[in-house]
Amino acid sequence: MAAALAASSAGADVLLVERDTRLGGILPQCIHNGFGLHRYSEELTGPEYAQRDIEALHHSDVEIQCGTFALELSQNDDLFSILLVSTGSARRQLSRSVVLAMGCRERTAGAISLPGARPAGIYTAGAAQRMMNIQNLSVGRSAVIVGSGDIGLIMARRLTLEGASVEGVYEILPRPSGHTRNIVQCLNDYGIPLHLSTTISEIKGKKRVTGVVVQKVDEKREPIPGTEREVACDTVILS
Repeated sequence: MAAALAASSAGADVLLVERDTRLGGILPQCIHNGFGLHRYSEELTGPEYAQRDIEALHHSDVEIQCGTFALELSQNDDLFSILLVSTGSARRQLSRSVVLAMGCRERTAGAISLPGARPAGIYTAGAAQRMMNIQNLSVGRSAVIVGSGDIGLIMARRLTLEGASVEGVYEILPRPSGHTRNIVQCLNDYGIPLHLSTTISEIKGKKRVTGVVVQKVDEKREPIPGTEREVACDTVILS
């Protein structure tokens, strides 16, 4: 949205393509505060922060197309050709320049080589956040957080506020990867333990997660034999 506004204000004709049904990227599901401090000198939630740019877009000449996938990007001479697909239609858009602003993708259980079976109850932190904050769904009643990324820490607090128990956050590194304020506000304030230099060595369960085996690791991140212990849970959040 910021790139579209900047390009439009510089005199370009801009088409903004969004695969979701609404603008804002991940911001609409980030209902916690902490946004806008640097840009607006006030504290906003994710949806409030996104709304500032959404309103600016609606007052600009930027053309907005939601619910649309960009499936292919090619270049011919000085023009780019983008294949755009939406419900019931597919077309090619020609442009002199293209800005890619899709953010990043969370690593899944397979991407982090999480050992064990793949029963129901394993979610990335962003997927769990979307299910709870946008779709109003419960992801589980007893959770283990794998990794100490910021969204995982925020979801540990969110799960606790929704009545679920968070058995712990397990980080393979000797230090947390999330911001200190999230360690304090999301874990310490709610009595959620953080276990450093610890990894998940096995997922338990067939149809649904029933627990995980956690294990300490050495300085080379190799599991230390004899340090295994089982933690009962029905949900595993990857962060």
